[in-house]
Amino acid sequence: QVQLVESGGGLVQAGGSLRLSCAASGRTFSSYAVGWFRQAPGKEREFVAATTWTGSLAYYADSVKGRFTISRDNAKNTAYLQMNSLKPEDTAVYYCAARGGRSYYTSVDDYNYWGQGTQVTVSS
Repeated sequence: QVQLVESGGGLVQAGGSLRLSCAASGRTFSSYAVGWFRQAPGKEREFVAATTWTGSLAYYADSVKGRFTISRDNAKNTAYLQMNSLKPEDTAVYYCAARGGRSYYTSVDDYNYWGQGTQVTVSS
């Protein structure tokens, strides 16, 4: 079992930056692959970024590639999403997710543990 809690969301102007955190508890976080997803009002939850349990590989959605960076600090049981050059279309609730496995995973259906979400709003 693992529990995930996101934080770091808020209101930011276009072109600004935010860093989201995902704190884990319950089991050894280093054993889990991690993903970030987002969901805007009226839209389906979409993939943003994912990393392996070692943090050595990462994969990004085309919409955020070059602007967002996923990372993890297993000693702190925490994963991060650094978001730079934010755009109004990045506005959404952002969720972190975890699962066992040695690869990275990009589908909502791949994950069995989810955080509660944190709101990110980018103003124009």
